[in-house]
Amino acid sequence: MRAFTTRVTLHQDLANLPEPLVARLSARGFDPRLLEQWALSVGRDRDARNCLSGVVEPPRPEDIVDLPVPGSSEHARHESLGREALARGEVALCVLAGGMATRMGGVVKALVEALPGKTFLDMRLLEMDAIHRQLGVHPPLWLMTSEATNAPIREALAARGHAGDVATFEQFVSIRLTHEGELFRDEHGEPSVYATGHGDLPDALRASGLLDRFVAAGGKTVWIANLDNLGATVDPSVLGFHLAHGGPLTVEVVDKVGTDRGGGPLRWNGRRIVAEEVRLPKGFDSATVPVFSTNTFLVRASDLAKLDMKWTYVEVEKKVGAQKAVQFERIVNEMTTALEPVMLRVPRDGVAARFLPVKDVSELERRRGEIEAIARARGLFG
Repeated sequence: MRAFTTRVTLHQDLANLPEPLVARLSARGFDPRLLEQWALSVGRDRDARNCLSGVVEPPRPEDIVDLPVPGSSEHARHESLGREALARGEVALCVLAGGMATRMGGVVKALVEALPGKTFLDMRLLEMDAIHRQLGVHPPLWLMTSEATNAPIREALAARGHAGDVATFEQFVSIRLTHEGELFRDEHGEPSVYATGHGDLPDALRASGLLDRFVAAGGKTVWIANLDNLGATVDPSVLGFHLAHGGPLTVEVVDKVGTDRGGGPLRWNGRRIVAEEVRLPKGFDSATVPVFSTNTFLVRASDLAKLDMKWTYVEVEKKVGAQKAVQFERIVNEMTTALEPVMLRVPRDGVAARFLPVKDVSELERRRGEIEAIARARGLFG
C-alpha cells in the first residue's frame, strides 16, 4: 500500500508542477519516469542498488601500470606520440565544473582564485594557451557546468574574450525525494532541484553536439579532469601512453597516503573497473586497494560517442537547509564497466604531481605554493 500511495502522490505532484519549472527541468534532461521508479524503493533497497553484486576483489598487481620515467626511451616515444596527436588537433579537454563550492563560501569554484589574480577557470585557459604556444593549436576546452554554474562561467568567458575553442554544456537535473519516496520541498515549499552527478558527462556531452562535431572533424581523444585538480594538465607523455596501449580508456591513479579514501580500481567478476567506496559490498576492506582514482580519464572519442550503457544511480542522503532529503546520482567512473580501462599510476609529489585536489579554502591556502610551482614548470605563464 505504501508503494502504491507514494507512486500516486508523486505522480500527481509531478503532474501539477508549474509550467516554468517543467520547462526548466525538461531543458536539462529531467526524466519523471525515472524519478517515479526511484521513489518505489527509497531507503529499502539502498544497498542492493548502491553496492556491486557478484565477486568484488582488490586489483591484481598487473592491473596497475606505472607511467614511464622521464628520460627513458619509452617516455620519449610516448611524448612524441602525444605531441603529434595534439598538433593534429585530435584531443579535447573536458573539465568537470558543475556544482557550487559550498566549502568555499557557496561561490562558483571555477571563479575562485587558485592563485592571486588567476581563477581556476583562468588556469585552464592558460593551459590551453601554453599548448598553443608550444604546438600552434588550441585544443577544444569543454566545461561541463551545472544549472547553478553555467551562467557565471559563460559570463566570465565572455569577459575574457578567449580566442580558443571553448564551450560549456550543462549536466542533467532531477528533483529530491523524501525518505518516504514523496516529492521533497525546501523551506519555501518549493521542489528541490539538483544536478544528477558527473556521470551525466557522456550523455550530456553527446546531447550538446560537441562530441559528434569533434569526431567528425577527426578528434580522437577526450581528456576528462576535475576542475579543482590543477595537476591533471594535458601531458603529451600521458597522452602517448594512452594512444600506445590501444585501448578505449586510461584512468590515472595515485598511491594512497595516510587516511586517503576514494574510488579505486577493482576486479569485478574478473573484470577491471573503477568504483567509488559507496559501491563496495558491505565488509569489503578498502585498505586492500593500494591506489585510488584521481577522476582523470583519457577516452577514445569514438567509443565515448557510441557509449550505450545502463547507469547505476546511487542513493545518497543530502542535507538541504535543516531537512534531510534523498537524491540519486551517477558516477563517471562507472563507464569503466563498459569500456575496459588501463590503470596508469602517476606521480603525486613535486612538480611532476598529477593529483592536486582543492576541496576547501584551507586546502587551497596550503596548496598555492605547489600550484604555482607546477604551473610555472609546465609553462602556463609563458
